[in-house]
Amino acid sequence: MDVLERLPIPLLEWFRDNARRLPWRDDPTPYHVWLSEIMLQQTRVAAVLDYYKRFLVEAPDVAALAALPEERLMKLWQGLGYYSRARNLQKAAKVIVEEYGGQFPSDHAAIRALPGVGDYTAGAICSIAFGQAVPAVDGNVLRVYARIVGDDGDISTPQMKKTVTQALEAVIPVHAPGTFNQALMELGATVCLPNGAPLCERCPAKDFCAALAQDRIGELPVKAPKKPRRIEGRTVWLVFLGNRVALRRRPGRGLLAGLWEFPNEPGDGPLPAAWGIDALSDEYAGQAKHIFTHIEWHMALRAVEAASDKLPPGWVWAGSMELEQKYAVPNAFDRALGLAKERLNGGN
Repeated sequence: MDVLERLPIPLLEWFRDNARRLPWRDDPTPYHVWLSEIMLQQTRVAAVLDYYKRFLVEAPDVAALAALPEERLMKLWQGLGYYSRARNLQKAAKVIVEEYGGQFPSDHAAIRALPGVGDYTAGAICSIAFGQAVPAVDGNVLRVYARIVGDDGDISTPQMKKTVTQALEAVIPVHAPGTFNQALMELGATVCLPNGAPLCERCPAKDFCAALAQDRIGELPVKAPKKPRRIEGRTVWLVFLGNRVALRRRPGRGLLAGLWEFPNEPGDGPLPAAWGIDALSDEYAGQAKHIFTHIEWHMALRAVEAASDKLPPGWVWAGSMELEQKYAVPNAFDRALGLAKERLNGGN
């Protein structure tokens, strides 16, 4: 018997006894599965739970998401990062409303064609929400597969993903495809952990796992090393005028597109004269660092007291309430945002 053919029964039994109770699992509608899977991309479950609940209050269905003002959408997403996910969610919601009458399509090709939906997300929706025997291969599943079968192929390559998808198509139980896919993901997230530290004694595949039998847990999966991130120094200015702070909107394309930020520039130069801001004071306020996928910002923070309310076109003055409720400031500026709120709230 092929080693993968031994997996479904013990895996499903393990999942029945060990599955985490998650809100999208309690009511796995296509919309709920889709929303949760998009939120969970590059993000831990614990971080998503509150966002998911808050999001559903204001966008309980596809039509509500399609109609949500973009400014509000970005504010609901603030802190989750990878903001293109939110924009693609809304683009896809509008497609569903306009082309499918607001009813989530059940056809795999139609789901896969939605903005922001890749092979994994399409597989998750089709299997969990519609009961279709389609694999959902994410990083957790790739790791589990590589260890169980002892495959030393590079899991970052499209070919390895194709190999795993085809292998799982042959063993996915047609009576419980969604449960099987969730169980595989759960196994990778809670037991078959990365970085050579899996909890093998708890694994339902421990009796036939090649990596465990061959003492290769630390070697598998194989993944090509990432290119080093580029480090960029920046200066971020918190420009205050009484109980307000200045924000500007980032360009509509590129990194953090369309979000609000504290004005900043590469390097460590003085307050740019081109901004036309007369400063009564300009003081060092601390350091911050933020890591993106391919770039790392090292930021010097400066607090400026403006002499007047004159700002460049498109900039705004924001008070404490507006920072809380209106303007979406990405978590790259968490340290600056915390300092601004502390100042605007009188140091409390």
